[in-house]
Amino acid sequence: MNYEKYYSEKVKGMRPSIIRELLKKYVGKKGLISLAAGNPSPETFPTRIIKKLADEVLEKYGKDALQYGPTPGYSGLIEQIKNFIEERYKIDSSKVGVLITSGAQQVLDLTGMTFLNPGDVVIIEAPTYVAAIDAFAQYGPEFVQVPVDEEGMRVDVLEDKLKKLKAEGKNVKFVYTIPTFQNPGGVTMSEERRKYLLELANKYDFLIIEDDPYHELNYSDKEPPLPIKHWDSEGRVIYSGSFSKILAPGFRVGWIVADPQIIRKFEIVKQRRDLHTSSFCQYIAAEYIKGGYLREHIPKIRAYYKPKLKVMLDALEEYMPEGFEWTKPTGGMFVWVMGPSELNTTSMLEKAVENGVVYVPGEAFYPDRSVKNAMRVDFSYPSEEEIVEGIKRLAKTCKEEGV
Repeated sequence: MNYEKYYSEKVKGMRPSIIRELLKKYVGKKGLISLAAGNPSPETFPTRIIKKLADEVLEKYGKDALQYGPTPGYSGLIEQIKNFIEERYKIDSSKVGVLITSGAQQVLDLTGMTFLNPGDVVIIEAPTYVAAIDAFAQYGPEFVQVPVDEEGMRVDVLEDKLKKLKAEGKNVKFVYTIPTFQNPGGVTMSEERRKYLLELANKYDFLIIEDDPYHELNYSDKEPPLPIKHWDSEGRVIYSGSFSKILAPGFRVGWIVADPQIIRKFEIVKQRRDLHTSSFCQYIAAEYIKGGYLREHIPKIRAYYKPKLKVMLDALEEYMPEGFEWTKPTGGMFVWVMGPSELNTTSMLEKAVENGVVYVPGEAFYPDRSVKNAMRVDFSYPSEEEIVEGIKRLAKTCKEEGV
């Protein structure tokens, strides 16, 4: 039976996630090293603590933790997140609201549904998180891309584009940014650029969606700049956080920090999406922060990933052919590799798989899929031995392509 006539026009236009399709096709394939997934390592999951907290939650709060809950989230978790952002990021929690979400991915969907009309302008980093593109695209915006360098989004280029868009009478709804250890590049926006981005938002009257799931994955002695939300005096920044990298992604618990008026509107939208985030997971997450386990666990995560990043950067330096360059992040989970202009990492992928390695082609991280000579590789999931062997296989593939 042909079901096409039954699908909505919105669903007909949806493209599958390149990363999820790669995982479905290749995960578990014998002998294949995946540098594509971007999954946290299971070695960082605090399994023993989770089991302990789950037992305690069932014993102390069982009836409530297993029941339907309020759409904004469990009040105990909201309180802990407010304490966390005040203590850790110097965000004045008395002036913001918090909404608990089903992972940070839901923040993107709620954002698109809440703010976007067809034709609205969404400004994004180029490259940017592929699932953000997919989440926003279903609402029919016009994407405007701003390049990034080693200091994050080029706010000088952004300003030029804002002037042009204003002259054309176009409606810029928001700028979407991952300012700290960005996905896919791992770069971090400087404090100066963060402040200037906020100045531009105030001047040109747009919102900032600050996606910050990697902030705690810092492997240098120097802390990254505070979130943009810290300097937000007009309530223009919608800040997104997640437990996926600092607890476990299977919990699907994230949060939004924003002006209470915006939080209320998000609440109404979320009511129509999934009623509320898992009560049981929220109770465990609240106890995870309250009991000091988060504070204790973050240094362990950093200590685990730091040598893996070094192994990947060293392997790229040793094995990749001339003509390639890559970012040199000090945190996060990813490295962005760029090759000669004639390289096509999409068409090269099948040969890479034959050689026993898989990556994410760079075109996935652009809404127009225009950049063909780049790729994202991750160091978080594979072992150190797999990282080295994976980069060897990747280098071999690139050489076979004649680049």
